[in-house]
Amino acid sequence: MFTPKGVGAALPAQDLERAKSFYADKLGLKPTEETAGEAQYEIEGSRFGVFKTFGKPSGDHTQMAIEVDDVSSSVAELRQNGVVFEEYDLPGFKSVDGIVDLEGERAAWFKDSEGNLIAVAQRSS
Repeated sequence: MFTPKGVGAALPAQDLERAKSFYADKLGLKPTEETAGEAQYEIEGSRFGVFKTFGKPSGDHTQMAIEVDDVSSSVAELRQNGVVFEEYDLPGFKSVDGIVDLEGERAAWFKDSEGNLIAVAQRSS
């Protein structure tokens, strides 16, 4: 039987040192493990890696989502660190100050130094 024990993500980086600097300087994250070609991070028991590659992100869809308790304060704090949030104006999907109110959650998106689209999301009660 399929019994998941956790989840992770793998994000491509054309410049691993630049990516590690972004995650440290902008998000305050330090690698928990490193090799010559990859940096691993852990957030509340979930793991993700950033790996050196010549490939690019796979498009304008969310590559990783980070759950937070308060998306508004998280966006404000990350903006103070220099994170630039995407703005959207699509039918049924419009951001206000970078935040989109969806059914069941509020979310905001930014691109890391390598162009990976990352969401910061808060589930609604």
